Amino acid sequence: MKLRNDVLPAEQVYAILANERRRRAIEQLGAVGGTVSVNELSTLVAGRETGESPPPTRCRESVYTSLVQTHLPKLADAGVITYDRDSQTVELSRRARDVRLYTEILAPGGATWSELYRALAVGSLTVVLAALLDAPLVSAVDPVLWTSLALGAFAAASAVQLWVNRFSVLRQLRPRRSDQKR
Repeated sequence: MKLRNDVLPAEQVYAILANERRRRAIEQLGAVGGTVSVNELSTLVAGRETGESPPPTRCRESVYTSLVQTHLPKLADAGVITYDRDSQTVELSRRARDVRLYTEILAPGGATWSELYRALAVGSLTVVLAALLDAPLVSAVDPVLWTSLALGAFAAASAVQLWVNRFSVLRQLRPRRSDQKR
């Protein structure tokens, strides 16, 4: 396993995340999980901004203009996206992970994944300790079964997290274009 030495500096990540439209563009590209046209991306971002589907034409055009003139070039210069101006397509690059690490990804219930795992850990430990200390009701079930249930809950949460982030995981597994040329 190689350690990366090309991680985006925190200052650059903060500059990228300082603009809400750039954050939404990165979020929507992550949700799509592949190459998307600038028109599609502007529709997705405008829909997110307005809460309407389809978004109003004026809003979509405003988003399109700001993406093309400002945000996509800035993200491409930082290496966060691959932006083909000729074909008007956009895709997250490997460096997008550096930015997304600064935005805590939410689990389906609205809590962050770290909060979910902490709650599972504390809850599991409490139940297993209660079973070992012969607490009423809880001690009726073998502590090994409680432990197995807790491990099953962690496995299920991990599977859901992998599924939710599947496009990002798959992108990380794909060989880089520069690696393919070697």
